[in-house]
Amino acid sequence: MSESAIDRLARATPSGVSRRISGLSDRAIAWIFVTPTILLLLAVNIFPLIWTIRLSFTNFRVNRPGEAPEFVGLRNYTRILTDGDIWLTMQATAHFLFWTIALQVLIGFTLAYLINKKFRGNDLWTTIIVLPMMLSPAVVGNFWTFLYQPQIGLFNYVVGFFSGVDPSSFSMIGDVSLAPWAIVIVDTWMWTPFVMLICLAGLRSIPDSIYEAAECDRASKWRQFWTITIPLVLPFLMLAILFRGIENFKMFDLVVQLTGGGPGSVTELTSINLKREAFEKWRTGYASAYAVILFVTVFGLASIYVKALNKVKER
Repeated sequence: MSESAIDRLARATPSGVSRRISGLSDRAIAWIFVTPTILLLLAVNIFPLIWTIRLSFTNFRVNRPGEAPEFVGLRNYTRILTDGDIWLTMQATAHFLFWTIALQVLIGFTLAYLINKKFRGNDLWTTIIVLPMMLSPAVVGNFWTFLYQPQIGLFNYVVGFFSGVDPSSFSMIGDVSLAPWAIVIVDTWMWTPFVMLICLAGLRSIPDSIYEAAECDRASKWRQFWTITIPLVLPFLMLAILFRGIENFKMFDLVVQLTGGGPGSVTELTSINLKREAFEKWRTGYASAYAVILFVTVFGLASIYVKALNKVKER
């Protein structure tokens, strides 16, 4: 019988190394395999964060590599927190977050509740509904930019058909009052299927025996919905809100494709504003402080939210 590669490797291993390896515990061997991955993650994630924090206390500009950065202390943080324009971008981001999450949760849960009821063509409709989330944000942005065109876009004609308004009398991405809602509509269209799938998983995790017991107690469908369905699906809903909240807080590509932050700065979210500070104005130290503030905000809110989610799961 021919000698296997493992046998040849074992025979070629020095006896001293072989004895040291054979004396290791399973935990030590596990750490040997995991350590390179941990070091890689530290290099990719932790080092850039530490470097960004360091730069946030300087006036460093990446387009002036020969100029020595000057330590400015908390000046960058003070300027950011007292800048009215940045608070306007925060307000635009909060508007985008609130309405996208509210609409996606409402519509996503409704779709999940309907699809959970077995009917003919259930699988086909589920596949059709999840199609938008399979597309690239750049493709979705270009697609909806065409739909929003006042003269040839289908969206204006649909609105005009149902409301009687002249389709060419308004522009969703060119009007100051309509542009924020334009990006909310597109993001809702694209990511509602994601929320639907999470809610559907929650609905299908509820044992049928609970509903059967409720029917034996003569509980109405409405009563079953509020006392069984909603409480048991609530952790899944909260998980969907967490995922979508984090993703939408750093939304960039879709909004850039649709409005570019305009008209004016009415749809300029914090991610777009941060990009302009870092790569258009080249204020690297200032942008680093901006990024640290956003990171602390998201991390702090997410930590509080996760604690609330754990309490709901323990009930």
